[in-house]
Amino acid sequence: MASRRTFTADERRTWVPFAALLELLPRQLDAQLLRDEGLTHFDYFTLSILAASEHHTLRMTELASLTSATLPRLSRVVTKLEDRGLVRREPCPGDRRATNAVITQDGRRKVLEATPGHVANVRDHVLGALDDAQQAQLRAITEAVLARLDPEGRTMATHREPR
Repeated sequence: MASRRTFTADERRTWVPFAALLELLPRQLDAQLLRDEGLTHFDYFTLSILAASEHHTLRMTELASLTSATLPRLSRVVTKLEDRGLVRREPCPGDRRATNAVITQDGRRKVLEATPGHVANVRDHVLGALDDAQQAQLRAITEAVLARLDPEGRTMATHREPR
């Protein structure tokens, strides 16, 4: 069967609202976190991953993978967070070529302060719009799409511990 060059009507009715969601949701998440905490959603996500990591430390390359960021993007964000005293970089003890990102006590405090407002914002704009069955459907749909986008499970959403 030949591939169609345009969306079918059903595909368009699915894709167009989803594409709008991809544009609007990041703005909503950023707006609340910037207003309340002076953080972008990506800043918050980076700090959250570090706060939850063993010894509050990750190699920059692993942190980039878990946040779905390029290393240059992550490096810029970590520099910004370093300037605010929320993160510091350290040489990796096991590999002199690698650098670790470490969340500071102030960074852990910032993430704890930011979490209630962030959770309320997500509940208000996303989870609260869905009943329990719709949340389960969204979870299943997201997992199916992520399985194609990240089959190796490298991002935080799909990360699987090595066996």
